[in-house]
Amino acid sequence: MTTIKKAENKFYIGEDVKSPLAEITYIQSGKSLIVIDHTYVSDDLRSQGIAGKLLEQVVLYAREHNKKIRPLCVFAKKRMEDTPEYHDVLVEE
Repeated sequence: MTTIKKAENKFYIGEDVKSPLAEITYIQSGKSLIVIDHTYVSDDLRSQGIAGKLLEQVVLYAREHNKKIRPLCVFAKKRMEDTPEYHDVLVEE
């Protein structure tokens, strides 16, 4: 199992926060909104569902902190729209 770590404005996998093997980054917008702006997974970790696991961590974080998510990243936007379980935190455009 790959360990997902939390850093300021991101969840990531790897030993170095500055050059992770995979990450999902976001920007805090006001007190109640998270804007997901980027998802990256290295070639070594592709096809293992890592991006989805990173997104799940952001969703859990948003729920715990009573925030909504606006996904600008194409992956996050599509996955959130296609996953009814995430609609409670999804900001509709």
